[in-house]
Amino acid sequence: MRAMLPHTEGRVDRNGIGLHYEIYGEGPHTIVFVPTWAIIHSRCWKAQVPYFAERFRVVTYDPRGNGKSDRPDAVEDYAVEHLIEDVRAVMDASGTEKATLFGFSFSSAISFSAAARMPDRVEAVVSMGAWTPIVEPFPFRKNVTSETDDGADDAAEKFTYGYWRKDYQDFCQWFLARVHSEPHSTRQHEEAVDWSSEGDAEMLINTQETRIQQGIPITDDTYRAVRCPALLLHGTGDLITPVQGSERIAELTGGELHLIPNGEHAPHARYPAKVNTLVRDFLAKHLGTWKPEPRRRSKPAKRALYLSSPIGLGHARRDLAVTRALREHHPDLQVDWLAQDPVTRFLEANGETIHPASRLLANESAHIEAEAGEHDLHAFLAIRSMDEILIKNFMVFQEALEEEKYDLVIADEAWDVDHYWHEHPELKRAPIAWFTDFVGWVPFPENGPREAFLTTDYNEEMIEHVEGRPEVRDRAIFVGTPEDIVDLSFGEGLPRMRDWIPKHYGFSDYIIGTHPEAFGTRADLRAEFGYDDGRKTCIVSVGGSGVGATLIRRILAAYPEAKAKIPELRMIIVTGPRLDPAAFDVPTGVELRAFVPDLDRHLAACDLALVQGGLTTCMELTAAGTPFLYFPLSNHFEQNFHVASRLDRYNAGRRMIFARSGPDEITLAMLEELKAPRTPHPVAADGAARAARMLADML
Repeated sequence: MRAMLPHTEGRVDRNGIGLHYEIYGEGPHTIVFVPTWAIIHSRCWKAQVPYFAERFRVVTYDPRGNGKSDRPDAVEDYAVEHLIEDVRAVMDASGTEKATLFGFSFSSAISFSAAARMPDRVEAVVSMGAWTPIVEPFPFRKNVTSETDDGADDAAEKFTYGYWRKDYQDFCQWFLARVHSEPHSTRQHEEAVDWSSEGDAEMLINTQETRIQQGIPITDDTYRAVRCPALLLHGTGDLITPVQGSERIAELTGGELHLIPNGEHAPHARYPAKVNTLVRDFLAKHLGTWKPEPRRRSKPAKRALYLSSPIGLGHARRDLAVTRALREHHPDLQVDWLAQDPVTRFLEANGETIHPASRLLANESAHIEAEAGEHDLHAFLAIRSMDEILIKNFMVFQEALEEEKYDLVIADEAWDVDHYWHEHPELKRAPIAWFTDFVGWVPFPENGPREAFLTTDYNEEMIEHVEGRPEVRDRAIFVGTPEDIVDLSFGEGLPRMRDWIPKHYGFSDYIIGTHPEAFGTRADLRAEFGYDDGRKTCIVSVGGSGVGATLIRRILAAYPEAKAKIPELRMIIVTGPRLDPAAFDVPTGVELRAFVPDLDRHLAACDLALVQGGLTTCMELTAAGTPFLYFPLSNHFEQNFHVASRLDRYNAGRRMIFARSGPDEITLAMLEELKAPRTPHPVAADGAARAARMLADML
């Protein structure tokens, strides 16, 4: 799922060639993202567009030969002269009077050329990894017209017409691996390869042949003619274009040069937080556009910014418990919450303050729902493919800290913050306490070696971050005990989780929103909800996202048989805030509730619960001693490994395999759990207080 969609799409025709463009956002200044070499298209700007479109008008367009633009067959249709004039055509068609041009690699030269030709319409140029004809290219490019098709490891034998025709896909794999050459760039590389599949070898050959036949109308004088401010960004580890190109352009234009140590060819993809910040500040300096300005505090009270995960309300309940316990140490503590619906509804109902920047957050829950199948959520891949949303949300968080001084950031599984602050410690603006109830991505053996490779790569990067920059996390808190760590390895050649995690985390024991011992007697609770009327009350709950619809339908299908076997059965289904109860065909006798704010109290009072495999709900049931069946989502590594291991340790719940759980199996399991409920081990009641003590001395 994308972090933002265009509000306008259009096409402009240039001599029979159609160019597709998109417009995002509104603002007094426009940024036009100029497409690079047609091996990829405008989605390469995905980490920039949603961020800048919050305060700029943003225009993107696809190059001739890729994306949604036309794919002409003639060599002359790819002439550099046409590409320069395409910028003007798109600006005209999109109603853009003036703009900043943002070029990457080949389109750096196009952007500077357009700026030289249209000095009254180009306010600034931003260049990333500049390709330019005014410096010598890397040697691998020199034999491009060769018809050799050997494609050996020698770069010069892959960068040839002959090899492109022989194995276009392998060439793209090789070339784009050089573009995204830094370790842990698997996501950027595989997406670029996907985008390249929309082109072909003959198109690429045409883009090169036209430069040979018609020349490249770009010289030193082209750059000298540029009158607007220029920012040149270049990775010193670039394997595609020499850094000397950006250095020379900076000399000719008087532009600002920023070298990214060891950076690859596409730092805007690999290091978007840093690049976005550099570009934002450059434009603010030269165009007077917006940037965060620190505000003075009106009160001397301590302030904390709390980031609470939007996936399920269990996290919100435990985060609120930690906050209330922390206020016992600091009664005047002001907490602002950066959160999304439905967490914001829960927090507001409890009198908490929502940070106004929360409205700018891209919807993470909707992305997870879009990635889900029939009771199937490949959680690792879903989070991995959420990178566009995560960088957008990180920038919202970062700017909130640049505007407001906070004494502490409390981040409950805010993966974006942890990642980008480790990547760029200079962006850190406040002490941070990092909470999580699991550590380590885990592959499913049946999903093959690729998944094992990717999870190992992500785990290795995390380990490198934590060990290489221990100062980023001022405190890391594992919500549990060392015994709750799953007994697995982080991957081939990496340590075991139970060995590594205790060296880098403190332990709060489990944190529960409100421990059932505070609810009063079970008899009183059952009387309060009317569950003491002789019936067996079964509550079905699937969490705060929309992923659980399939499980609800499966349980509804089992209800008639269960009712026949358990005549005293009363079933209440809580659909959660993101599922419409009207979407379900409900048998007579089943009660549906959209949202129950004190669901934890109902779970402590009922006779049996049927739930998904989320940790917080399962641990609330464990603490209450309520029998329950849990149905982990297929391919959800956390629910199937981390959560299941912890529940086994607590002797809690019966794990059900959804694919093997028809009406007979569900009914039998319900009967057995009601007849002989297990006795779970006690769940700590003071986890929130322990966590608060770990935070108190940070303020």
